[in-house]
Amino acid sequence: MALLKNRDQETLYSSASCAVELTGVSKQYGQKEAVAPLSLSIDPGERVAFLGPSGGGKTTLLRLLSGQLETSTGTIMLCHRDLTTMPTGHEVSQLVGMIHQQFDLVPNLSALQNALAGQLGEWSLLKSLVSLVWPLNRGIGLSALARVGVEGIAYQRAGSLSGGEQQRVAIARLLVQDPQVILADEPVSSLDPARAGEVLQLLVGIAEEAGKTLVASMHSVELAREHFSRLIGLRNGVVIFDRPSHEVTEDMLHDLYDLQGLRAEA
Repeated sequence: MALLKNRDQETLYSSASCAVELTGVSKQYGQKEAVAPLSLSIDPGERVAFLGPSGGGKTTLLRLLSGQLETSTGTIMLCHRDLTTMPTGHEVSQLVGMIHQQFDLVPNLSALQNALAGQLGEWSLLKSLVSLVWPLNRGIGLSALARVGVEGIAYQRAGSLSGGEQQRVAIARLLVQDPQVILADEPVSSLDPARAGEVLQLLVGIAEEAGKTLVASMHSVELAREHFSRLIGLRNGVVIFDRPSHEVTEDMLHDLYDLQGLRAEA
């Protein structure tokens, strides 16, 4: 099922599913082991949340999955393709897209231009520079902004928007990119509880409608339990538990967040 259509474009954010397979994946910085060797399988269309204290390895693991970091050991397979051997660029952007905690919008550009940045992986340098002055493929960007409920602010500077509006623009950019796997690094931690629930529900809904695989790090245990079907606890770079959400107990969470023996955040 396609979520967005434009008469001048192919369908956006088309239905797709993509399995994620990590085998013996680790990440070291000198003598420090940020992520201990681990193996995980994530089914196509699954909604998985990483939980754990700061410095536990959640963001590092997401950056490994996005191709922003190279593994120290092991392999990462996305859609049956080896991410660890792929050069960054167009191929990777087709497989995986990431929403960061700070949204990563360009403050002086409009919401529309920021949304259209989701196509930069496909555009030439010249086309990208032209779009900075005169946004190309406006229809596809406007459709994405409409899908996340902020079409009315398309021509406002991103720096003038509220936190909730900025996060919706970041999701619109992901819609334009149309990756097979969606990664989100604490996507609502900077929003108030009411806005956080709304934005997370929107993100999860979009992923479900298109059959996308969604993997996120979450600060809020309550929101993770509500919106994700599987929870993985990470502490000091080690998987402490990997269970369906309804099977995660308070004792498991207490052990995960217990300050005793917790590695200091780098």
